[in-house]
Amino acid sequence: MISWSNLYRVAEAMAPLYAAMALGYASVKAKAFTAEQCAGINHFVAVFACPLLIFRMLASNDPYAMNLRFLAADTLQKLLALAGIAAWARLARRGNSLPWAVTLFSLLTLPNTVIMGVPVLRGMYGAMSETLMVQIVVLQFALWYIVVVFLLEYNKATNAAAADVEAQNSAAANADASSSETAREPPPASRILATAVKKILKLPNTYGSVLGFIWSLIAFRFDIRLPAIIDNSLSILSVSAVGLAMFSVGTFMARRKRFISCGYKLALGAMVARFVLGPAAMVAASLAVGLRGVLLRVGIVQAALPLAVLSFVYAEEYNVHPDIMSTGVIVGIFLSVPITLLYYVVLDL
Repeated sequence: MISWSNLYRVAEAMAPLYAAMALGYASVKAKAFTAEQCAGINHFVAVFACPLLIFRMLASNDPYAMNLRFLAADTLQKLLALAGIAAWARLARRGNSLPWAVTLFSLLTLPNTVIMGVPVLRGMYGAMSETLMVQIVVLQFALWYIVVVFLLEYNKATNAAAADVEAQNSAAANADASSSETAREPPPASRILATAVKKILKLPNTYGSVLGFIWSLIAFRFDIRLPAIIDNSLSILSVSAVGLAMFSVGTFMARRKRFISCGYKLALGAMVARFVLGPAAMVAASLAVGLRGVLLRVGIVQAALPLAVLSFVYAEEYNVHPDIMSTGVIVGIFLSVPITLLYYVVLDL
């Protein structure tokens, strides 16, 4: 059973998050930052701090000692979520369902593993769970956040192409109402896809992921480490990523009229996705790949952690449901401890 000392360590991990968020909230209420400056802070996190954090996390992980079955379960969970979202989008037949698909995928499959996962799981299942959490984080940074950003870039390119075509058609109609020229059609999906791919290849996140993984292969194969002068230069910015991300959540809250900015119905749906559907998908994936015993329990409990803070950073950067994501982060952290304890007790029966 998790001890009081371990619960205190969880509180120790959570308190700085809320301190950063409260400071961000207070700074906007005190008019210390404008909306443009708040957007700049979030942009800094997305473009500089997060890529450096991604590089350091990947570079410090031993790729030759990863638990492949555990990672296979995590990967299958995300693939199941993508399949379910794709089926929902086809059945719903709404206009552009991609923004909702990205939001649902993040809510279902991207937990706050670094900050909440390590202290919570270590208190429940010991030191081995900490290693597993780091491996989950590495896979998130190396693959799944790149997938999320790619989909956001694709959505951005699609909207930009549609807006450009609409503007050109409107200008042509105003210039000559009697013109027989046919209206322009949107560019093929293949051209939009190429635009999104080119953009993702230029993003700092991509460089951070690729370079961090390559360095880890070299470093752990030949037992070498980054020189301290380089590592310290990277860490001084990378350690600010999570704190500034929570600060950005606070500034976002302060600029909204309500604490639950997305509304109670959407907030409830987000919590169900995060704490019920996500773990349910992890149960199915874990059993499918043969996870049993402690590994199965660790997989389920980590799937019930609150939403990752970086999901909000990207949501605000691309303006794709940031109200839902901020609610998922804030309310999720409040609910995470009792919910994960409930899962822990039930799984221990």
